[in-house]
Amino acid sequence: MATMEQKPAGVHTTAKTKVFKNFIGGEWVESRTGRTFENLNPADTREVVGIFQKSGKEDVDHAIETAKQAFRKWRLVPAPRRAEMLYKASELLIARKEEYARDMTREMGKVIKETRGDVQEAIDCGYYTAGEGRRLFGPTVPSELPNKFAMAIRQPLGVCAMITPWNFPMAIPSWKLFPALVAGNTAVIKPAQDTPLSTLNFVKTLHDAGIPAGVVNIVTGFGGEIGTPMVEHPAVRAVSLTGSTAVGRIVGQEAAKTFKHCSLELGGKNPMIVLDDANLDLALEGALWGAFGTTGQRCTATSRIIIQKGVYKKFVDELVARAKKLKVGNGLDESVDMGPAVNSSQMETDLKYIKIGKDEGAKMLCGGHRLEGEAYNHGWFVAPTVFADVDPKMRIAQEEIFGPVVSIIPCDGLENAIEIANDIEYGLSSSIYTKDVNKAFTAMRDLYAGITYINAPTIGAEVHLPFGGTKATGNGHREGGIGAIDFYTEWKSVYVDYSDKLQRAQIDRPE
Repeated sequence: MATMEQKPAGVHTTAKTKVFKNFIGGEWVESRTGRTFENLNPADTREVVGIFQKSGKEDVDHAIETAKQAFRKWRLVPAPRRAEMLYKASELLIARKEEYARDMTREMGKVIKETRGDVQEAIDCGYYTAGEGRRLFGPTVPSELPNKFAMAIRQPLGVCAMITPWNFPMAIPSWKLFPALVAGNTAVIKPAQDTPLSTLNFVKTLHDAGIPAGVVNIVTGFGGEIGTPMVEHPAVRAVSLTGSTAVGRIVGQEAAKTFKHCSLELGGKNPMIVLDDANLDLALEGALWGAFGTTGQRCTATSRIIIQKGVYKKFVDELVARAKKLKVGNGLDESVDMGPAVNSSQMETDLKYIKIGKDEGAKMLCGGHRLEGEAYNHGWFVAPTVFADVDPKMRIAQEEIFGPVVSIIPCDGLENAIEIANDIEYGLSSSIYTKDVNKAFTAMRDLYAGITYINAPTIGAEVHLPFGGTKATGNGHREGGIGAIDFYTEWKSVYVDYSDKLQRAQIDRPE
C-alpha cells in the first residue's frame, strides 16, 4: 500500500484515477486531514485502483457523533421495516455482483470466482438477516406469582465501531453491518487500507437501499490513526474486530476500560486430518482448495495437514504434483487458480516463514520462492509451497503465516491426529477425512475448535451458522447466524404485574 507521500517506482496516477471520499451523515466528504493514499492492484502495482482518504481522529469523531445522533431515530424504526431495507440491499448486490467482484479482484488480488463468492456471501447474509427482522425473539415465561406477566426483549446497543480485514472486504463487513442494523444500531466502519473500495461499494449499496443518513458511516485510513480513536471513543458501545490476535489483544483491553461489548475474530492455524480410510481424491481436492484458495490468506486456511502414515507418501506425492500445476497470476484471468499476496509486506512474511521452515529442517517439496517473469514482475506473487515431514512443534506448524504455505505432518492414527490438531494456541477451524462414522463423530466431539468439517476442508462457512473460534482465535463471541444477533443486542427483562397489589418475588409465595 502506498500513500501519496510515498509512491513506489513505476506507479502512475492519472487524471482518470478516481478519488473516493469518506461517507458520513449520508454525504461523501473529504478527510479533514487533507491527506490521501493510493490503493494499488497487487497483481500489477502500476495500476492505481483509486485514491482514498487518509483520515484522522477528527474524522472519526465526526462520524461517531453523526452515528450517535442517527441512533435516536433508527432505533425506533420497526425491525421488519429495517429488514426490508437489508433485503433490498441484497437485491441491489445481485445486480452489481460482477462489477463489485471485478473491483475486489483488482484491489486485493484473489481470483474472480472467489470475489464473486465474496459478494454472494454478502447477498446471502443480507437475505438471512432480513428474515431476522421478524424473528428478534425473546422468551416469555410463567411468573412465579399470580396475575403477573414476564418476558425478555432485545434492545440495540447504540453506536458500533467495526474494523474489518482485507481478505473478505465485502463479506465480513456484511457479517457485521447487517445484524447490527437489523437490531437497530448505527455504525462507523473502518475498512482495511488495502481494500477500501469493496467496503465503500457495500456501504453505497446500503445507502441506495434506503438506509437513512448517518446510520452507516465509513472512514478510510490506517489502523493506529483511526482504529484507536474508534475503540477509545466514549460514545461507542460495541467494537467488532476481525484481524490478528496481536491487534485483538490490544483492542480487547482498550474496550474493557469502558465496558464496551467487544467481538474479536482473530487468527487460526487450522488442521485437516486425513485417515487411511479416506477418499484420497476428495481429500486432495480439499487440501488444494483449503491451502491455496485466496492464496492461503484466510483465517480458516488449511495450513496444517495431518496424515495417517498408511497413506502419507501417496497423499504427499499427489498433493505436490497438483500444487505444481496451479496457475498463478492476475485473478481477472478466468483460467488462473491463485492470485498474489495482498501487499509486499505479506509477501515478505510468506518468504520469511519459508526460510524458517527450511532452517527448521522441514522438507520443502515445491514452491518456496517469489515468482518471476513478465507476468509477475509488477506483482507480489509467491509460488504454492508444500513442506513435508513437519514436526508439530516447528514454527511453520504453530504460527499463522497467512500465505500459500502448507505443512504436512505424519500421524499414527485418530487419537494422535487429534492430539496434534489441538496442540496449538488457536482454535478456529478443523476438518477430518474418513469413511468411518464412528471416527467422524469422535473428531466432532474432540477437536477443540469453533468449526469442524467432515470430508471437507477447513474453509467454506455458511452465513446462517455461528462463525468464530476458541482460545487465541477470539473472545467467545460469534459472527453469523443468531450469534451475531446476540452480540448486537442486550437483553431487557420486563415484568407486568396486573394484580393491583404489591407482590414480592421469592417472598410472597402462594399457598
